[in-house]
Amino acid sequence: MDLRDWLFLCYGLIAFLTEVIDSTTCPSVCRCDNGFIYCNDRGLTSIPSDIPDDATTLYLQNNQINNAGIPQDLKTKVKVQVIYLYENDLDEFPINLPRSLRELHLQDNNVRTIARDSLARIPLLEKLHLDDNSVSTVSIEEDAFADSKQLKLLFLSRNHLSSIPSGLPHTLEELRLDDNRISTIPLHAFKGLNSLRRLVLDGNLLANQRIADDTFSRLQNLTELSLVRNSLAAPPLNLPSAHLQKLYLQDNAISHIPYNTLAKMRELERLDLSNNNLTTLPRGLFDDLGNLAQLLLRNNPWFCGCNLMWLRDWVRARAAVVNVRGLMCQGPEKVRGMAIKDITSEMDECFEAGSQGGAANAAAKTTVSNHASATTPQGSLFTLKAKRPGLRLPDSNIDYPMATGDGAKTLVIQVKPLTADSIRITWKAMLPASSFRLSWLRLGHSPAVGSITETLVQGDKTEYLLTALEPKSTYIICMVTMETGNTYVADETPVCAKAETADSYGPTTTLNQEQNAGPMAGLPLAGIIGGAVALVFLFLVLGAICWYVHRAGELLTRERVYNRGSRRKDDYMESGTKKDNSILEIRGPGLQMLPINPYRSKEEYVVHTIFPSNGSSLCKGAHTIGYGTTRGYREAGIPDVDYSYT
Repeated sequence: MDLRDWLFLCYGLIAFLTEVIDSTTCPSVCRCDNGFIYCNDRGLTSIPSDIPDDATTLYLQNNQINNAGIPQDLKTKVKVQVIYLYENDLDEFPINLPRSLRELHLQDNNVRTIARDSLARIPLLEKLHLDDNSVSTVSIEEDAFADSKQLKLLFLSRNHLSSIPSGLPHTLEELRLDDNRISTIPLHAFKGLNSLRRLVLDGNLLANQRIADDTFSRLQNLTELSLVRNSLAAPPLNLPSAHLQKLYLQDNAISHIPYNTLAKMRELERLDLSNNNLTTLPRGLFDDLGNLAQLLLRNNPWFCGCNLMWLRDWVRARAAVVNVRGLMCQGPEKVRGMAIKDITSEMDECFEAGSQGGAANAAAKTTVSNHASATTPQGSLFTLKAKRPGLRLPDSNIDYPMATGDGAKTLVIQVKPLTADSIRITWKAMLPASSFRLSWLRLGHSPAVGSITETLVQGDKTEYLLTALEPKSTYIICMVTMETGNTYVADETPVCAKAETADSYGPTTTLNQEQNAGPMAGLPLAGIIGGAVALVFLFLVLGAICWYVHRAGELLTRERVYNRGSRRKDDYMESGTKKDNSILEIRGPGLQMLPINPYRSKEEYVVHTIFPSNGSSLCKGAHTIGYGTTRGYREAGIPDVDYSYT
């Protein structure tokens, strides 16, 4: 080999060694370990420019890095797959990121917009965390995710979203939109998201009337749905049932659950209905939940009347496989504080002696408590002024029985007087119906003058409580089945029964005695209230006397001569000002008090307004907003009144 060959070989070797050394050099402010670069919590304002070429994961969180601090040569690090940039000072989506990036953490910044161009530079991205930023619905560019063909996880929790972002990638498997301001979900909000498995919408402003009926039914592969901390009065309609394993509905205002809400949810393992307004559950609600392992029902006003006897039996039968928590009775008083599974003799009273009918009428033969929350409340009532097509008025000359209908009829009803002003009605429909029309007539009045009263009852109900009736009166009660659209069934005639209210209030079963107490039951309570009022009045009189004595003493004190020498040092300016004979400065925005003559015994002052040179206030209040942190919105321009959590 001649000299030229030796020189060429040495040059190549030097270049190779230089490249190797450069690729393994660690920035002086960071720590490196097998491709993991630890530059977090160092007060950095920019990313070090000498990041090794073999870096795969960059830890840059908890610094002060802004958008200008992201160098352009960062996008040349083609082996980087994960970058942690949360808790920094970014106000825009970073653009100088390597195309090889698959996971990006930008939470706790001040990012306001999501542009398509920014995401197009990182087409391999699979996980994007944008929690705790200032992203709004209008600041997400249309088709911003069009080039994100591999995005599987998107977190937009605690931002300023008012609706579901449009154009979400069809590859999404997990979507978190909790703690935003979303109030409406249209029908096509989740169109095309067939791969979505986990959806979290906690802490928004969702109500039933602003959620389209089939919104969630399209998500057939969904395994977890969370709607915690919203304003739901009932679970949304048509929930996905094929693969749903976890359903979270706690912290809403749910007071009613239709009997078919959980139908065909055979894969459901965990159901949380805690912190709602539930008093009862419809029979058969859990019939299809073969894999249910945990049922949470805490902090609901459960009324353990006869209508929950089926739930007690279900809990006992599934005790070995289902962990039920929080099913504590809040009423009646006799069973308050007891777990429903421990109630025995109290519910045995629900079986009535001498009840009529066979097994088909078993549900109608149980005594149900007349507690307001355990029965269907009376809805909007109206009075008949004329006969309506398809509805025959009851004939007062017919002696209707207490129960009418037999196994051959499509509707069987039974009535039972409970108190002097209430009647309980139970029925069993052989065919499903959208609703029932219930009407009642007090005998001795003519239907022509408007004495028949009607109301519509939901089709999933099996009982109704008539209240505010006349004591010792006979009523004819009729019911007719309605079709969808509130039209009468063509060949259906009203089924009627007769009942007579008692002439005085008396107890029925033990479970109902607390609501049917005699007239004297309120006297102890009246005595307590009267005593409390007397005590309050006595305290007010004593307070007026003390105030008068104190006021008289204060007026006498003002007439005394002010003696400056007798005052103690600590008596000067309790507001925090310093003792000074020449100037007293009140520590407030823009005021000074200057004594005109400091040698007089009674000092006189002139109040001067102090104006700062820049025209601003001398006092600036601090206001910090954050969710679990002390991070503010960093001049995001969002008014405080617009930022709130449900």
